[in-house]
Amino acid sequence: MTTKPPSKFYQPLAIGAPSPYRELPVRLERMIHFFPPHVEKMRAKIPEMISQVDVLLGNLEDAIPADQKEAARKGFIKAAMENDFGQTGLWTRVNCLNSPWFLDDLTEIVAAAGNKVDVIMLPKVEGPWDIHYLDQLLAQLEARNGVKRQILIHAILETALGVANVEAIAAASPRMHGMSLGPADLAASRGMKTTRVGGGHPSYGVLEDPKADGGARTLFQQDLWHYTVAKMVDACQSQGIKAFYGPFGDFADSPACEAQFRNAFLLGCLGAWSLHPSQIEIAKRVFSPDAGEVIFAKKILDAMPDGTGAVMIDGKMQDDATWKQAKVIVDLAKLVASKDPVLAQAYGL
Repeated sequence: MTTKPPSKFYQPLAIGAPSPYRELPVRLERMIHFFPPHVEKMRAKIPEMISQVDVLLGNLEDAIPADQKEAARKGFIKAAMENDFGQTGLWTRVNCLNSPWFLDDLTEIVAAAGNKVDVIMLPKVEGPWDIHYLDQLLAQLEARNGVKRQILIHAILETALGVANVEAIAAASPRMHGMSLGPADLAASRGMKTTRVGGGHPSYGVLEDPKADGGARTLFQQDLWHYTVAKMVDACQSQGIKAFYGPFGDFADSPACEAQFRNAFLLGCLGAWSLHPSQIEIAKRVFSPDAGEVIFAKKILDAMPDGTGAVMIDGKMQDDATWKQAKVIVDLAKLVASKDPVLAQAYGL
């Protein structure tokens, strides 16, 4: 199959559209906090929410009733134009490509608020063709409406076909910001036998070997999403874009939410969705590196300024590979410290 040559990859797809980013903007995005734009009392909370979260996302898709879709779109535009978001990202999740609302979502939002919106989240992405279509459409709308900076695309990985094409999706466009795992729709697409939104399942596990005394055997619960998250992280990191865990639906089970977020963080995700205010603090805690880890990582970088050789620190050997691991942690800590003075002090930054 013929692919776009490198010289064409970073060219705007419409005359007058802003040039694509060569590198993604550096932003702290520990949580993508969803709000329903059609609910006026939720829009009224936005000014106080801006300082509490890293990303605010106006949701136009799932969980918005069909008869409220237009109200949600108008509410998002109103919220975008009435607030100064500063360093907090402003995103929207539009309706899926085959819905009757998608085209109006894009045309109306870019026309009215194109210079305020950072990222368009696209649901149910199944292949690079979906990204190519949105890429071209956004370029045309940016050019028509005088948008000064490129609006990025964030894909939701929530179908079996999307998972099969995850590498091609990640590489589809310089607009690609990253991807999120959508476990509920993905479970339905795969025919998985669960009604949970993210998290584990008590029946998905490994049974320990029989005991000599015939006693009860323990079932060790496993992570339903480990394979998909790891595959998504590899696809994203190989293209220099960002991987995120999606929603955790059981708001009453904060420990399980934290465990799921932490698994995603350790595997390489940069953040997760927060659908309830209680999940904001969980995401802040999980997706900010541990102070002890940061201090130890700083020791490694200080002991190996050029990143080569081998040293012993606290009885453990450190070399070129662990220097790279330490740099990942310290770079993230610096980004967190720029927004969180309490953690900055804890990190010694």
